[in-house]
Amino acid sequence: MNQVLELEQAILARAQQLADQYAEQAQKTREVILRDAAERLRQREQREEVIARGLSERHYRQRVQAAELRLQSHLDRMRWNLVRRVEDRLADRMRTFIKDEAAYVAHLRELLQAAAEQFESDSLVVQCNAADRKRLQADWAAVQAGLPGKTLHLDEDAIESLGGVFLRSADGRIRVNNTFEGRMARLRLRLQQAILERLLPASPESGNLFTG
Repeated sequence: MNQVLELEQAILARAQQLADQYAEQAQKTREVILRDAAERLRQREQREEVIARGLSERHYRQRVQAAELRLQSHLDRMRWNLVRRVEDRLADRMRTFIKDEAAYVAHLRELLQAAAEQFESDSLVVQCNAADRKRLQADWAAVQAGLPGKTLHLDEDAIESLGGVFLRSADGRIRVNNTFEGRMARLRLRLQQAILERLLPASPESGNLFTG
């Protein structure tokens, strides 16, 4: 009888020992699972944070780039409007200059001479607007005398121009446009550069581009 009780107690003790071992192992497994889950959660949060930071930075860069493009577009419009206003003022100054008859006629002759010197041909045709044609015609002998070696022909047909002269060879193959509009077209890049330089406090003053 005692042996049976001892065997039962031994079996119960062994069962308790195994239960304790399994419980301890289960606890360790649980802790490992919780640590792994916590680590995976931390890594996932880090990835999501990196992704969110990247998306935020990308969105910020896009907003900055869009703002820069809007600013550049605004500056371009301001620059263009400024150029147009300066061109309008130059045209007004030209009209005022034309009213100074003596100075303007001298200027016409200078433009004529500068253009004529660029031709190898001796026979040249001069074109200008109707008012300037009358001015040159009134003193044509002196104009011709100022260009020895060149034979000038004042075209009967007037051209549309604010002022200045247009020269061409007799065959029409070579042309020099010294009208106000022609000089404006040639000097447009320099004019724009001069305007931009004027926007800087230390930019040097430039001379008159149209009466020199």
